[in-house]
Order: sequence, then C-alpha cells, then structure tokens
Amino acid sequence: MAGLDAGADDYITKPFSTQELLARIRAVLRRRAPESVNDSVTVGSLVLDAATHRITFQNQELKLGPTEFKLLHYLMKHAERVHSRSALLDKVWGDHVFIEERTVDVHVKRLREALGSAGTMVETVRGAGYRLTAVAATPAATHSPAAAVQSAA
Repeated sequence: MAGLDAGADDYITKPFSTQELLARIRAVLRRRAPESVNDSVTVGSLVLDAATHRITFQNQELKLGPTEFKLLHYLMKHAERVHSRSALLDKVWGDHVFIEERTVDVHVKRLREALGSAGTMVETVRGAGYRLTAVAATPAATHSPAAAVQSAA
C-alpha cells in the first residue's frame, strides 16, 4: 500500500507470472500514451485530416510540424474548451515526458504562425490556458476607438 501512496500505478506480489507482469506493463503504457491521430476533424473553415496529415483553411492547404499537428488535432477534437498547459502536455506530449510547461507557449506561437489568418482561432485564456474556437477572433485593432473613427469617416 505504501507504494501506491507514493505514486505507483500498480503493484504485483510474488510469486508472479511473466505474462501477468507484461500485461500490466502494457496496460500502464496504454493509459499513459499520448492521443493517437488517425481521424478527420472540422472546426469552422479549418479541416484536419489525420490519415493524410493535411490541414486546410478555406480550401488552402497549410503546412505544420509534427508537434503543432498533434497540438492542433487535440484542440480541434476538444474545441471550445479551455485547456491548461499541463493538460496539453499530458494529452499531446504524454505524461511520461518531462519538459517545461512554457514549451506549450512556444508551440502555440508556432501553430498560430503556421495557421496564418486562422491563427486567431487559437485563443489565450488568461490564467487558464488555451482554447480553439470556431469563430476566429477579430484583431484588437478593429475594436479600438481609432479604428471605429476611421471606419466611420
């Protein structure tokens, strides 16, 4: 019991069979594996086809790196929800990886750059994390009083 309290996922008592040990190891690895990417997801005008590893926005193909692809796939499968950095690390990278939470910020920045005009769909929720929304946010400049005056003129 002390082992489980210390953070162990499972335990096995002696004597044990090798087959049981291997089966338990495979079960733990399945639970800790990052999400697989092998389906198609659509959010607004953004379409991700995991089988062909293609992303399109308004019928234009976009190029993403492998980590940004997995990050976008996860965000698209769970759109309109806020995801903390630690949750994204666990779900995209896997919880067996030991990297800084701020690494997520770097990959979100790269993702936004690669998405171009669709990058505004990835929103930062201050103090909470990130959210992918179907409606791309308009740039802050269009909400400023100066922009309103210019458009009224």
